[in-house]
Amino acid sequence: MPLPRPLLLLLPLTLALAPPAIAQQRAAPDPISQEALVAAGFLDGHPDLRYRTEGLQAWEAQDYPRALERFRRAAWYGDKPSQAVVGEMYWDGTGVPQDRVLGLIWMDLAAERGYRFFSQKRDYYWSQLSEDERRQALARGRAVQAEYGDAAAEPRLAQVLRRERNRLTGSRLGSQTSAMEIVVPGYGSIDGSQFYATRFWDPVQYRQWQDEYWTELRPGRVSVGEAEKVPDAAPAAPNPPASKPPSR
Repeated sequence: MPLPRPLLLLLPLTLALAPPAIAQQRAAPDPISQEALVAAGFLDGHPDLRYRTEGLQAWEAQDYPRALERFRRAAWYGDKPSQAVVGEMYWDGTGVPQDRVLGLIWMDLAAERGYRFFSQKRDYYWSQLSEDERRQALARGRAVQAEYGDAAAEPRLAQVLRRERNRLTGSRLGSQTSAMEIVVPGYGSIDGSQFYATRFWDPVQYRQWQDEYWTELRPGRVSVGEAEKVPDAAPAAPNPPASKPPSR
């Protein structure tokens, strides 16, 4: 059974649910694709990635109500891919009553930073709405934007990033520039500078890393050319009966 369409938005940033369906990954390696980092507690300090990952796991289990709840939690911390999936779930009526107006509202949130893939989907949704639905979207969207838009969500995430990094390092472990190995039972050890890379903990650099990853990301395409008529093949000759058992 093929994976449902919303998963295809997120496959480049999953642990390993399926082969990637989106190409052109241009940014630094994604931390949640590295099992040792995840096992070391990296997601505990990144609720946007944590809840997105849990949403994907619930989706794979076909628990769509839980998937929606997890994606909305990630969206509360400004996770744009999760906001896009919430939009698709409402647009398609997956695990929730279909509401195309809400679908457009959530996809518009996902496109807030100008990420090309989400912006194109937002524009497509808008083109499919009636004039009445568009008026509803403009009116209903204000409350959703106020709660989940970057102006509200980014300060929440920044607070968690700073708090968790200080909790993990502090005076006990020293700075990220010192030689330090983090032992992860069952996975060996990882370089502390990898775990504490500034781009994953400083709110400004973390946003820049996400922008590099998502801004120009495009879905992969395969060109198969025009259909070609193939003449019927002649029937194959029957195989002769075996005169003796095949050699072993």
